[in-house]
Amino acid sequence: MKEIFYKHKVVIFRLLGAFMLFVGMVAYFWSAPKEVMSENEIAAANIARMEASVRGGGATAKHKEESSSSKFVEELKNTQEAQMQYLTMITMIFGALFLGYSFLPKNDSEK
Repeated sequence: MKEIFYKHKVVIFRLLGAFMLFVGMVAYFWSAPKEVMSENEIAAANIARMEASVRGGGATAKHKEESSSSKFVEELKNTQEAQMQYLTMITMIFGALFLGYSFLPKNDSEK
């Protein structure tokens, strides 16, 4: 197994580097913020507006409970976005390093 790795080391590093760069690009464009609201987001906003108008001013205690739980949801979303950004950066950096290493000239004395 060790001999196979040393024999095909350049090909393995190039494939691994290209794959990691591809995964990094996919993760970046997948997690990139959308500039327009989707139909589901518009519908959810409309429903929230309708619920607020039906509740009126009598449900302030219920509204306070919902707002406190929404802080946790917002923090979770922010944390997930940060984790996805870090994953994307690390993947792209390692992909570039693997590709760069595969193009370094090798000495014949290493064999």
